[in-house]
Order: sequence, then structure tokens, then C-alpha cells
Amino acid sequence: MITASVPLLEPPGWAIAERELFRLLDGAWRRFASDLTGPDGRLNYRHALTSRDGVDDFYETFFNWPQLYLLGGADDLLPEAGRHWAGVTAQLTELGMLKDEYERGYDWFHQGESLLLLYFLTMADPAGWTERAVRFADLYVDPRHGNYDPARRIILRPHNGADPGRTGLFDGTHYPWLDQEERSYGFPLDWLLPAGLPSLERRLDPRLGTEMTARMGAGDTAVNLAATGLVLNAWIATGDARYQDWIEQYVGAWRERAVANNGIIPDNTGPDGKVGSLLGGRWYGGHYGWTWPHGWYSVGSAAAVAALAAATVTGDDNYLDLVRPALDAITANGKVMPFTDSDSSLPSRWHPQLGDAVTSPTFLVPLRHSDRGWFDYNPMLTCVPVALWHHGSDPADRRRLAELRERAGYDWRIVRSFRSKEEAGHEEPWFTFLAGDNPDYPEKMLAAAQAQVRHRLARMRAYRGTDVAEADIHLWQQCNPVVTEALVQLTWGGPQVIYNGGLQQARVRYYDAGRRRPGLPASVAALVSSIDPEATVVELVNLDPELDHTVIVQAGAYAEHTIRGARYTACPDGSWMGSLFDYGHGEPAVTERHAETDGPWLTVHLPASTRIRLTLTLALRSRKPTYATPFGLIA
Repeated sequence: MITASVPLLEPPGWAIAERELFRLLDGAWRRFASDLTGPDGRLNYRHALTSRDGVDDFYETFFNWPQLYLLGGADDLLPEAGRHWAGVTAQLTELGMLKDEYERGYDWFHQGESLLLLYFLTMADPAGWTERAVRFADLYVDPRHGNYDPARRIILRPHNGADPGRTGLFDGTHYPWLDQEERSYGFPLDWLLPAGLPSLERRLDPRLGTEMTARMGAGDTAVNLAATGLVLNAWIATGDARYQDWIEQYVGAWRERAVANNGIIPDNTGPDGKVGSLLGGRWYGGHYGWTWPHGWYSVGSAAAVAALAAATVTGDDNYLDLVRPALDAITANGKVMPFTDSDSSLPSRWHPQLGDAVTSPTFLVPLRHSDRGWFDYNPMLTCVPVALWHHGSDPADRRRLAELRERAGYDWRIVRSFRSKEEAGHEEPWFTFLAGDNPDYPEKMLAAAQAQVRHRLARMRAYRGTDVAEADIHLWQQCNPVVTEALVQLTWGGPQVIYNGGLQQARVRYYDAGRRRPGLPASVAALVSSIDPEATVVELVNLDPELDHTVIVQAGAYAEHTIRGARYTACPDGSWMGSLFDYGHGEPAVTERHAETDGPWLTVHLPASTRIRLTLTLALRSRKPTYATPFGLIA
């Protein structure tokens, strides 16, 4: 155990702002539960769901509630998050969307979003959630469930899940494509009709009917790679080798296909396991693939989830090359232009993130590819390259980010107040903070988080009592007042989770030794200002003027790193207090000490009104990831 001895005289602004954000969030989630959910935890909704879409929108509303508990939220937040999972699951079962508590069959762009809540619940309470984690993962690992072909190493359908009878991509005669979606994304299989031909009636358009079913409704698609997050969750919970084997096999197959395609991951295989066999030999054009509707926005996230999962279970970081060549290809095809002049299909995302920089020339990359080449130009989605860099601190991954910053026509250091669907998007200013070039970032980011909580509380007041129609089921996500991105970055030294099915990354996590639970103790604030494995810098501050707290610092999200050594600040000389009759105090004399360590945990005792700065030397991914807590394993 290390004991802090540097007196806390003037609390840093970031520490006060951090604890105030925790306080604000605690009231906010309680207000949401009171205003927008029923007694059993379900959302206030009384209509049917008429398409296969919608499961994700119910679960997404609560995805970061157990994440907030893991950060240090209230004790009752964990059972409350579980209550909402159970209520929504019962609700969706009644609506005909689930079988045995799991999605009957839908694409993994949306399934990945649905499952974040389960992943965080398993991380926070493995004893209570491992059974479901295993049962759901076995839907893919065990071929008897009809989702996986081990001979061809493919998931058999773009829409998959607990109901093998759910085939194709839609029920009825044609895909339920709205006018707004047509304007944003165009049509799939756009090569089937000559350019300039007037749009056909939807039910007669082969691009949304028979051809879509035949060419896109069977075989594997790259977005299915996000299923590796579900299997990785079961592996961390159990250590069962069959989950590792499945991830190696499945990701390995897609890696081979990418190598055969000049390094760029293709987005489809037919039922025969061959790329393009249903699409005239095209490596693009699969469901939720490079052409339609989202391109790299969906393909990149799924590939990153899979690459990180495979690297985690094998220790082989070469799996990250499932992602890097495609990332470099879209960068190589980038252009400089104002965002407002681009053909982006995602303007609603970028306008709040760029602010007034939308009219400034900047570097944009294409997110989609079709017969006409690369198109759909946007700023780079930095969540994927940041996740790669965070995983291994590879200098090449860091250079990729630095080069993107150099080419940007806007200042990466600016913090704008917005909350995207992914509850992310501030990777750029966070990167500059870690690079030592944005010292005010913590306080600015915490202020932006406060603004978003207060904005959503106001939105909640405006919409509570609304009879939510099926077309408006995103209202709950837009009102969810729990914001965690700032706390994840600043206290864990990690990026927000990849939203389409990733598992959390972190340099460090914390346990409250007094309450024997995850998260920071009350009145304790934390700041990670460097994630360099050789010098991961963590500052802990006990703002309580009377009570001591003890924090267990864990290396990694899953105790997967080893703390090889720790330097820490100390103030052994108490003369700074002066004599009884002095009107002021002196400057504490701060020195640095060293502690030899060799494990995933370090215990830090924080007497009242003290602070400590730790500089940790970490051996990354030197231990098998686990959801086990340190309690009972360390003295």
C-alpha cells in the first residue's frame, strides 16, 4: 500500500468539476427513470413495432448506466440498470422482437448497439450476468444454433440471432426504405438500374425487393464481425478456450479475405464463403457494407471490434492489420474541401462536432465505395484509429493520428459541447491533451459534459408524458442524461467504447476498497494525463476534509496489464503548516519516491485532504483479462 502525504490545499478545478459531474449525474438518471420508465423498468411505450428495427433503440437508452456505476456512480445504479434490462427485455419479448431474451435476427450494426448494456452489466457484476453472456455467445460459437458455418468460417446470414427461421432482410415485399433515407444514402445495388432512370415504386424496385433478398440477404457480411464482441465478453467472463478458438477462426478468415483484396477488408461473402459470389465478383456492396448505407462508419467499427478482440485473446497485434490498410486507403483517397461542399450522408453528425469549422477547407476522407469509386466525404472518424493506438501504443498508429491532425483545417484542441449518438466524438481534443498540447482540456471537457446533462434534463422536462410513436423511439436516447465520455477519458485514460459492439478500453480502473466495489470512492477525483505504457500518469485527489479513502488502482480495464513499478509524490516534511501562531502556511516540499510492484493492482490510501501523483510503468497485455475483482486476491 502507498499512502498519500501531499496536502491538498487548493483543490484543482478539474477535481471539483469531476465530483460535481458525478453529483449531477446521480440526480439525472433518477429523474429519467421516474419520468420515462414504468414500475418494472420498461420504457413508457404502448404501440407495436412493425419492422425488424427497434430492439437497439430500447436497450441503447441505458447502455452507459452500468458504465457510470463502474466509474463510481451510486451503489443502487447497478441494480437499477439491471432492472431496466429486465423490463425492456420483457417489453420487447411481448412485442415479438426477442426469443429467449435475445434478438430474433437483425444486422450486427444494430445488435452491437443493443449489447453494450449487457457487456457493461457483465463487467460490473460477472456473477449475475455470466450465464447470459455464455448463452448468447453460444448462439454463434455452437453451430447447432444455425448461425455459423465452421467449415467456411462464415456467419450464414446478414440478419442473424436466436431465430434461425428469420431469413432475408425484411418481412413483406420490399425493404422499408424511407424518402429521407433515400436522399441520404441512395439505394443498395445501384448498379442494377441504369443511371438517370426515374425511381420506381418501392414495391416494384428490384434494388429493394427480389434482388436485394437474393444478393444481400444471404451469406456473410463484414458487419457480422461485431459478433466477436459478444464472444469476447464470454471469454473474459469464463476463460473458456472455445471462445478464443472461435474468434481466431472467424477473424482469421476475414483477415485472409482482406489480404487477398490488397489489404482492404471486403464487405461480403456468399453462402459458399467466396467474396463477391452474389454480387458479380464485387468486394463491396454487402449489407451494411462499403456501398450502402454507411460504408466505413459501419465496416470500420465492426472490423476494429474484431481486430481488437482477436489481438486480445491471442496476444498477436498483427490482427490490427485487419483495419489499418483500409484506414490508409480511405486516407490516401482524401480531399481538402469545406465540409459544407461535400457529399456527406452524415451532416447531422458533423455540424455540431465541427461548429463554425464546417465552412473551412479541411481534410475529408471517403466513407463509401461503389462502381463509381470512392464517395461520401467526411472528416475521419477518429474513434477507430484512437482505439488502435490505445491498444498497443504503436508509434505508427500514433503517427497516423498526428498526420490527420496536421492535415485538418480546424483546431483539434477545441472542445465543443455536444453528445453524439455514440456518446463520443471528443477523441481529437483528448489526443491533444495527452500529447501535452491542451492543458485546459479536463476542465473544458467536464464543463461540456455538464452542459449536455443539463440540456437533456431540459429536453426530458419538455417531452415527459409524450405518447411516443414508433417513428419517434429515438426520443429516449436523445433524453438519456447519463454522459460518461469525459469520465472515461479523464479517470480511466481510455476512449469511449466503440459503439457498435466494442468492449471498454482503459489504461487504469479503480475500486473503492472501503465499499468493496468498482469505481472511485465518494469525494475522490482522478485524472490520467499520460497513457504512455512507460509513464502512465495518474493523479488522485481526496477532496474530503475529514474522511480517509482507499483506492485500488487496476492496470487495464480487465487487469490485463502488469504494474512493473510506480513513482509517486510524497511530502514527508510537515513543516509547511508553520507554527500555531503563523497567519499562513508554507509551500509543501514535494519529493518523489519509488515502489516496486509486480501485479495488476496497486493500493493507495488517501488520508483526508491529500493528493498523490502516480507514474506507472505498465507491461501491456501481460496478463489474461478477467472480470474478477481484487477483493480476496490482495491483502
